Amino acid sequence: MPQSSSHIEKICILGGGTAGWMTAAALSHKLKGLPIRIELVESDEIGTVGVGEATLPLIRKFNEALNIDEAAFMKATEATFKLGIEFCNWGRIGDRYIHPFGDYGRPLNGIPFYQMWLRLRELGEKHRLDEWSYPVIAAEMGRFRYPASDYASVTGSFGYAYQFDASRYAAFLRQYAEANGVIRTEGKVAATSCHSETGFVEALNLDGDRTVTADLFVDCSGFRGLLIEQALKTGYDDWSHWLPCNRAIAVPCESHGELTPFTRATARDAGWQWRIPLQHRVGNGHVYCSSFISDDEATAQLMANLEGPALASPKQLYFTTGRRRKFWNRNVIAIGLAAGFLEPLESTSIHLIQEGITELIQLFPDKAFQASDSDEYNARMGLAFERVRDFLLLHYVANQREDGAMWLHFQNLTLPESLEEKISAWMTRGHIIRYEFGTFLPPSWLAVLLGQNMIPRGYDPRVLAVPEADLVAHAQSTRESVLAAVRDTPQHDLFIRQIGAGTDRAPLVAKAG
Repeated sequence: MPQSSSHIEKICILGGGTAGWMTAAALSHKLKGLPIRIELVESDEIGTVGVGEATLPLIRKFNEALNIDEAAFMKATEATFKLGIEFCNWGRIGDRYIHPFGDYGRPLNGIPFYQMWLRLRELGEKHRLDEWSYPVIAAEMGRFRYPASDYASVTGSFGYAYQFDASRYAAFLRQYAEANGVIRTEGKVAATSCHSETGFVEALNLDGDRTVTADLFVDCSGFRGLLIEQALKTGYDDWSHWLPCNRAIAVPCESHGELTPFTRATARDAGWQWRIPLQHRVGNGHVYCSSFISDDEATAQLMANLEGPALASPKQLYFTTGRRRKFWNRNVIAIGLAAGFLEPLESTSIHLIQEGITELIQLFPDKAFQASDSDEYNARMGLAFERVRDFLLLHYVANQREDGAMWLHFQNLTLPESLEEKISAWMTRGHIIRYEFGTFLPPSWLAVLLGQNMIPRGYDPRVLAVPEADLVAHAQSTRESVLAAVRDTPQHDLFIRQIGAGTDRAPLVAKAG
């Protein structure tokens, strides 16, 4: 970056929590050595949502880029490993499948294995496609190991993420950021000062007659969007006609039994319930649509389905799915809930925070704030949100349930053209449209489509050129390799302790008040 009067000299991050401290940690590391001051403003009186406890594999790259030791991070956040997400009752009541962070089987002659499985199924194959997925079988058996370096092997073609205490992760990153020179200011925003001609935010006026000025402001103030919305009136694209769930109840409970290396999402009458196993407790929540169930009924349904005694009172959350019309407006960039919200069905909340931070670093501005930079940022983040939206919506529309008005509503929903095109390509010829940019790769779409009984009418014709005996032999040897590899894999709980990331798993005692 050229050292001139045009470069950014001061960044102000409004809001702490996961979004704020992830931003502070990343910027303080990536901009180290430059004459740029970073100040984070937050108030202990303003609570954070704090339920985004499950993640996607790219969180590992975020931590690695900051040189964070995995075992130390896991111990500090009571983290467990995550190989995927189990979905119960989404296709039909009684159905279950795991969306793994990895591929299925091994290709043959350049043909994806699932195409061969579709052919074998037509010939009478009874085994689930899941049995050719190392992360699925390992998750089901409660086992974990690091991926092998050889991606072509059954133990190399998968990734993993974490399940952790979000509030402890924020505290962990706060220590990291402050050690890098980030200044934390305690205070509540009383007013915002904007330039009379450009509309740029110039200062935050805090309680106690204090003022914080900056060149660049990052809005991590949550749903309120104090800068991006209240100060700049950016506007919000409401997506609740596609994703109508608008409320959630969250509560932790005692952990009973073995630590499972996966998150669970169980479909309920008018929404779904999450289960996120941590070392010291289990995170639970019920996401639902208030048009189809009352708050009291939703709470009762959640509390009746906990595996152990609750450790706190249920926490009520309200939201509207959608996104800001601009993520970067003038000299303000919104990250986290201030940028938008897509329900936590596929653990994308923290991932979208990470995406926002990554794009900010790649397109880091100077004081001129070139429109080309903000336009590019908005285009990239808009695409990220839209493709996550489509993937989440797929879970709802690919249902065959005959109970509940909400599920029937989704069966008759008009879909976004982008999702309609994707489903059509799959159902006609078993083809998954691959995006150059997008959070979820073809194996993820495959997991949901087949897991929820959407069997295509056709498959790749190249499979017909492979002799049936070769298909059977390849499938059998690969499945046996997966099973053998899982049997040689340590139990999840034991592996956590082996790498020095374990705690005593003492349950947290709910604090009064």
